[in-house]
Amino acid sequence: MSLMIDQAEQLRSLVRERRRASVIAVTSGKGGVGKSNVSVNLAIQLASAGKQVVLLDADLGLANADVLCNVDLPCNLSHVIARRKELHEVMVDAPGGFKMIGGASGLARMADLSDDDRQRLVNAMAELEQNFDVILVDTGAGISPNVLSFTRAADHVLVVTTPEPTAITDAYAVVKVLARDNGERRVSLLVNQVRSANEAKVVHARISQVAKQFLGVSVLDAGYMVHDEAVPTAVRRRTPFVLGQPKCAASQCVAQLAMRLEQGVAGAVHDNGGFFARMGRWLKR
Repeated sequence: MSLMIDQAEQLRSLVRERRRASVIAVTSGKGGVGKSNVSVNLAIQLASAGKQVVLLDADLGLANADVLCNVDLPCNLSHVIARRKELHEVMVDAPGGFKMIGGASGLARMADLSDDDRQRLVNAMAELEQNFDVILVDTGAGISPNVLSFTRAADHVLVVTTPEPTAITDAYAVVKVLARDNGERRVSLLVNQVRSANEAKVVHARISQVAKQFLGVSVLDAGYMVHDEAVPTAVRRRTPFVLGQPKCAASQCVAQLAMRLEQGVAGAVHDNGGFFARMGRWLKR
C-alpha cells in the first residue's frame, strides 16, 4: 500500500512539473478601446468553465482591473519587487472565481529596474505557469517596451480594437511590431463596440489582408463585441457585466470569444521554456 501511495504521489508530482498555463496577452494600439473590460470579463467566463485563471494587470502605470471589479488591492507587484511581499501574498480573489495580481505605477518603465529586480519579477511569476490553466495578461496600450515585454513572450496575443480609423491604424501598428519578432505566437483580432457582425468582419478583413500582404503574417479572427449599454453601466457600478447582466449582448459575445479561444484560435501551448522564461530572456537583451 505504501508503494502505491508513493507511486501516486510521484505521478502527481510529474503532472505538476509538466503543467504549463496557456498565456494570452490582451493588448491594443490605443487606449479607450475596452481592453481591460475584455480581460476581466474573459477571465470570469473562462473561470466559469472550470479553468484555473489568473489575471495579471500588466498596465503597470495605469492599472485599473481592480477598479472594474471593485477589488481592494492592499499590495501589488511593486511590493514583490521591493521584497516586502511574495507573489502569493499580493494575489487576491476576484469576483467570478479568478485570481488577480495588480500592477503598480512604480513599475511603469521596466528598463528602470535593476537586473536583480527584473530577475526577481520573472522568478516570482514563473510559479503561475505551474498553478494555473490560463494566465491572462492585461497589458498597457501601445508599443512601449513595457507592453512588448509581455506580448513578445505570450503564446497568443489578442489585439483589441474598435471600428474607429485611429484605433484600426494603431492596432495594425501593434501587429506590425509583433511580426518583426518572427515568434511562434498566434495573433488574433477582437473588434469591440461594433454595431453589427458585418462591421466587425470588414475591420478584420482590412487588417488581416494588409498584414498578410505586407507583413506575411496571419491575423486570426477572434470575433467581436457589440456596442451594449450594459457595458458602461457595469463600469459605473464596478461590477463585471458577465456577472451583473449575464444575458446581455456583450456577455454573449464574451462567451463566444472564450469558445473561440478554446476551440483553436489561441492554438496549442508551445514548449519553448514557458512565458516567463521567454520574458526573462527578452528583459536581458
